[in-house]
Amino acid sequence: MIQKRNARALVIGGSRGIGAAIVRRLVTDGAHVTFTWSGSRERAEHIARETGSTCVQVDATDRERLLAVVREAGVLDVFVFNAGLLVAGDPLTLDPDDIDRMIDVNVRAAYHASVEAARRMVDGGRIIVIGSGNGDRVPVPGLAAYAMTKSALQSMARGLARDFGARRITVNVIQPGPTDTDMNPADAPAAETIRSVMAIKEHASADDIAAYVSFLTRPEARHITGAMQTIDGGYCA
Repeated sequence: MIQKRNARALVIGGSRGIGAAIVRRLVTDGAHVTFTWSGSRERAEHIARETGSTCVQVDATDRERLLAVVREAGVLDVFVFNAGLLVAGDPLTLDPDDIDRMIDVNVRAAYHASVEAARRMVDGGRIIVIGSGNGDRVPVPGLAAYAMTKSALQSMARGLARDFGARRITVNVIQPGPTDTDMNPADAPAAETIRSVMAIKEHASADDIAAYVSFLTRPEARHITGAMQTIDGGYCA
């Protein structure tokens, strides 16, 4: 963990999949972790009991409530934004309201929450945003709007890295490729097609992504900022 054990970490979107793996890993690293959830209270409370972390319900589209949660977390060493929506399909028929909600979560919430976290972060703190390999590559139809939101995170991280660099706060995006979660299970009907274009023909695990988050919190990662950390088995190679 960055400066000390017992560092304070806040994870936005930590009740399942990659987010839950990040919560578990940061707790294992010695952090005091608070995480947010928006779907299943039962699942969130299970993770909280299992790890000794604290869970808080928030809808990431509710900007004022989201920022209040960040403020209430107190002084932060690590901030991870993992909340995200995937809306895919023919852009001519997708519901515009669904697209706007995805933009609200994937872009607006990521920006506002990261800035608020920086306001109460120690010098040398770490901001980590979970993006997607689709920020670099759109391999199939139907992903235009989703990929747009993930590309936006890249510019956000580059800009905030410069804005907060004088305080030695690093800002990075981790870009998973095919990862075995509820959103993209390794046994899904299309999984073999997805793996066919990968150099390493297997899905990553959520723990693989969490391990990279852990690395970016360490002293050895102090000079990595404004960067895209891609973990995709060569999917975008």
